[in-house]
Amino acid sequence: MDLDLRKLRYFVAVAERLHFSRAAEDLLIAQPALSRQIRSLEKELRTELFVRDSHRVELTAAGRQLLDDAGPLLAAADAARRRVGRVAEGPQRLVVGFRSGIRITDAVRAFGADHPGVTVEVRRVEWDDQAEAVLDGRVDLAYVRLPVLEPGLVLTPLYGEPRMAALPAGHPLAGREQLTAAEFAAQTEILHLCANTEAADPGQLSAVRTVEEKLEYVAAGRGVTCLPRSAALLYRRPDVVYRPVTDLPPDQVALARPAGRPSPLAADFAAAALRSAPPAAH
Repeated sequence: MDLDLRKLRYFVAVAERLHFSRAAEDLLIAQPALSRQIRSLEKELRTELFVRDSHRVELTAAGRQLLDDAGPLLAAADAARRRVGRVAEGPQRLVVGFRSGIRITDAVRAFGADHPGVTVEVRRVEWDDQAEAVLDGRVDLAYVRLPVLEPGLVLTPLYGEPRMAALPAGHPLAGREQLTAAEFAAQTEILHLCANTEAADPGQLSAVRTVEEKLEYVAAGRGVTCLPRSAALLYRRPDVVYRPVTDLPPDQVALARPAGRPSPLAADFAAAALRSAPPAAH
């Protein structure tokens, strides 16, 4: 049995609101029509998805399971629609994502030399959506920082670079030339993106979304953080001191694309990225 994506979207709207009238209003359809679509979906699935009475609407166990499964299904459908739309517009466009501090100019130039008629658009992605941007079709490929745990991606390692501790200018360790992982991990508040730092205690981590946010906390004396060297060079400021952490594994940069056979343009850009990757930094 094939799931009707339109009915699935209707189901998600009701499941998230637990209210048929509000869901119908947001979907811009009549409530009786929405109810018929949900009943039709239940008939196709041969199970009830909602418990309904005059006072409330609740999900059944089957409904909760379908809600869990619906998100990835609808996201995949939306991503396919975006990719097909880009192909329909013409094959001469490639969208490449990149993380803060990662320089992609050399790869874009190398690719452009071989494909002068192709427009390359670049878009910055953050740590919390670097994989999602590829999976949902916002970008065709993305330079990401490992680890990336989301399934459905092909990762091509490019290079590694040293990690730098970012400290407030007045921090007791700011006068040191370099730090060890143990010294860094001993700090009372470590701001995320050191989540993959083996020396750090996960209980110490505070999550922030961007490099700029992290450095504002660091400069205010509210924590320390760890950045790849390229990001540290990009975000120099007088109230933050960077020191190498000598025994941490390098920050790994990779190129991510959706699983499956790549488009010719994506494959050629990946080859250009490999040719243009800097040697492993030390």
